[in-house]
Amino acid sequence: MRAMVLKAPGRPLVLDERPDPQPGPGEIRIRVEACGVCRTDLHLVDGELPQARLPVVPGHEVVGVVDALGDGVRSPALGDRVGIPWLGGACGVCEYCRRGEENLCDAPDFTGCTRDGGFATHAVARAAFCLPLPREPYPDAVAAAPLLCAGLIGGRTLSMAGDGRNIGLYGFGAAAHILAQVLVHQGRWVFAFTSPGDVEAQAFARSLGAVWAGDSTVLPPEPLDAALIFAPVGALVPQALRAVRKGGKVVCGGIHMSDIPSFPYRWLWEERQLRSVANLTRADGHAFLQLAAQAHVVTHVRRYRLEKANQALDDLRHGRLEGAAVLVP
Repeated sequence: MRAMVLKAPGRPLVLDERPDPQPGPGEIRIRVEACGVCRTDLHLVDGELPQARLPVVPGHEVVGVVDALGDGVRSPALGDRVGIPWLGGACGVCEYCRRGEENLCDAPDFTGCTRDGGFATHAVARAAFCLPLPREPYPDAVAAAPLLCAGLIGGRTLSMAGDGRNIGLYGFGAAAHILAQVLVHQGRWVFAFTSPGDVEAQAFARSLGAVWAGDSTVLPPEPLDAALIFAPVGALVPQALRAVRKGGKVVCGGIHMSDIPSFPYRWLWEERQLRSVANLTRADGHAFLQLAAQAHVVTHVRRYRLEKANQALDDLRHGRLEGAAVLVP
């Protein structure tokens, strides 16, 4: 197999040739068809995820076909198409797992972080943590790949937002461009916030149904019921609190964010709520993939050969993408 490997923080990924991995008990091996490139991969490369196990193959938006089964695996079957998401395993015995909160597990495994991921031609995963991705309604593996994190984490973030009509999306990248389509399908109003002066991203948001798009430094024309933050910029938290109505919610959807600056208590007062999202459960994954199919979500992707993973990461870092980057072995 071929794999792009992170050997040390702050260094480019290196192409390695390795023997094909063999699945252990309860595991499957997939032949990778596509793997999305996520902002979390940038945090991994930059050494901002202390739980990472190096060297590691990044990538946690993995779509592929099962080509080998470990002992005891009954499902999925050989030839099935599956997705491998960020949560690669949970202990099942800690208090969080027992409460159905496996996303908060005390001893989790993370795909492309604590175990090898999908920037490769083959990947091994725990069968129980894979998600079915049948060719109907997901005929294109490349288009489906961003759903495995940008979509799933966006879905969990939205689940914390409540049922309000006016929803703000701060950072209009891979997650927001998927979520905007879901919100429009639900009949809600999307307010898109981008980096100051990014008129291309603002036009992209309006093309997907946003009723308003503008700079993240300004307030929207109407108060928001909820603001969902996907850009890893802590300064957006007080800005979003100013944008939501009394009793409104601000939800931070990323795994890493720069420090949040201090702000006056009055911006949080009047029962505004501030929450974070940590990973997601398998139930979240199944629910969002069903919702994405119902909403006929169309992902906007740029394809890269596996060997161009470093270029894809650089394009993501510098905002040269509209939608999501996807590696194709």
